[in-house]
Amino acid sequence: MNLNIGEVSKRTGLRAKTIRYYEDIGLVTPLRDTNDYRVFRESDFHKLTFLGRARALGFTIGDCRALLALYEDDSRASAEVKEITNKHLEEIEAKIVDLQAMHETLTHLAEECAGDHRPDCPILRGLSAERDT
Repeated sequence: MNLNIGEVSKRTGLRAKTIRYYEDIGLVTPLRDTNDYRVFRESDFHKLTFLGRARALGFTIGDCRALLALYEDDSRASAEVKEITNKHLEEIEAKIVDLQAMHETLTHLAEECAGDHRPDCPILRGLSAERDT
């Protein structure tokens, strides 16, 4: 199976610009035909599918590089994959905590605001207040 960048883009759901970026940083290395067009092999397609899914799950480019290397290493230890994944889960959980705190604060401010014709606005007052330390 040899695909051009448009076909790979359509099948993986990745934009051509993203695919070129992944090539630029060495995550995929498609062949070049006689006209210097990119030719993606099945292995490139699988790598790009893998990268698209990993990025959609929020893994960093560095994590993706490490995971891709492990994906291609038949002698890998699954413990390494799990370690990267668990680190990412911890980061996600921290973001969830931050988002919940943001939600609570904004909910409180919105509930305090009358939302009427008067200029008094607890939301603006809350946004301009000093942080609790």
